[in-house]
Amino acid sequence: MGTFYKEINFAIIIRVISLLLLIEGLFMLSGLPFTYFYCGDECFALPTAAVITILSGGLLFFLTRNASKNLGKREGYIIVSFTWILISLFGALPYYISGTIPDFTDAFFETISGFTTTGSTIIIDIESMPKDLLFWRSMTHWLGGMGIIVLSVAILPLLGIGGMQLFMAEMPGVTYDKLHPRITATAKRLWGIYVLLTAIQTGLLWLGEMNFFDAINHAFATMATGGFSTKNDSIASFSPYSQYVIIIFMILAGTNFTLHYFALHGKVAKVFKDEEYRGYISIIAVTTILITVGLVISGNFGTELAFRDALFTVVSILTTTGFATANYLMWPTILWMLILVLMFMGGSAGSTGGGIKIIRQMLLLKNSWMELRRSIHPNAILPVKFNRRSVPQDIIYKVMAFFLMYVLIFSVGMIILSALGLDFQTAVGASIACLGNIGPGIGHVGPVDNYAFMPVAAKWLLSFLMLLGRLELFTVLILFSPHFWRR
Repeated sequence: MGTFYKEINFAIIIRVISLLLLIEGLFMLSGLPFTYFYCGDECFALPTAAVITILSGGLLFFLTRNASKNLGKREGYIIVSFTWILISLFGALPYYISGTIPDFTDAFFETISGFTTTGSTIIIDIESMPKDLLFWRSMTHWLGGMGIIVLSVAILPLLGIGGMQLFMAEMPGVTYDKLHPRITATAKRLWGIYVLLTAIQTGLLWLGEMNFFDAINHAFATMATGGFSTKNDSIASFSPYSQYVIIIFMILAGTNFTLHYFALHGKVAKVFKDEEYRGYISIIAVTTILITVGLVISGNFGTELAFRDALFTVVSILTTTGFATANYLMWPTILWMLILVLMFMGGSAGSTGGGIKIIRQMLLLKNSWMELRRSIHPNAILPVKFNRRSVPQDIIYKVMAFFLMYVLIFSVGMIILSALGLDFQTAVGASIACLGNIGPGIGHVGPVDNYAFMPVAAKWLLSFLMLLGRLELFTVLILFSPHFWRR
């Protein structure tokens, strides 16, 4: 026990988390214009929750003012995991205080679904929700999309605290390129691109039939690949113009943000040379064509509607956004089975999308092909290459370990959900939808359903799966290892 907890700087952990709570409270206040515009003095939950959050964060920040500024790797992992839990607990306060979601389990589920950009919801009548709470609901998406932790690395240096450990623990996917050697500059560039794309999409949606409120909420949810809508029937409420705009920005959100940086600096050729990007676009194109043909052959769709519904659904599921324009479970079985396969893929590394990530699956396929060639030519040196560069073997091992752990956790989640009384399809759909941060699944959690009927234990399990998926498994699982806590 003498070495247990030793050398972990808990004071700096509390100080960083308190800073992030302060940031969360300030973003809550950004919803006040909607509070007063739509319901005046009658709505008090959001400002009350903001004050509670700011005071709590401020008190903890003051109490740790003398904390050592030594932030190590272990502190980084602890901060990332516990921050997502705490910001979800405080983020649930507006729903709970207002009484719109009177059960705290449901309020927490809705909030962590927002921050992890999953988009699974327990709200049955979304359009009856107060507008300021709908805005906060979308804001949780937007903050979680790029990661409130990444936002913090641009602020921590002002306190004399380095942010590299936080950034590495937070950013999803396999990292194979860097924008800038300084982590703070990288975070600022990522957020700059994120804000720019959000603003452009808001403007384009506003030019259509959406009002400003709907436009900004759907832009937040799109760029975060989250999927929370202000309408009960999601994007089906809007015109083909709005649907195509959202399709374009879902594709952009599911793309590695490094490539956006290159494109904005005129290096467009570098974007199309990227193997993951080509694979990403190819999956979208091939799957969309197959489903479009299947829908047209089924005789229930015109060509344009079949193409639009197919493209929208494929992009929404692959990028793990979770918006819906059609109930894909009503399509021929082979077609929605293709959608189920997409749920196990995910967006690009370095994007706001969830899931396994396309780069990992490409590396697995390349390694499997090379293993086949090595069995034929045992003396040959055949490295796995990606973007014309040899991939170190330790990266391949990490990808294989991630994939195995992902499938194992999905399977365990499915088995537990079945034990809690869910039917097989719903257990499969809920487990992969929450672990992959997708939102809609199959069974009774399809695109026209929600998670309100789930037992309490299932909601907490699914909340944990959302956290695991958003933080790429090992960031959270490492905290359960006794070795992590010892010297």
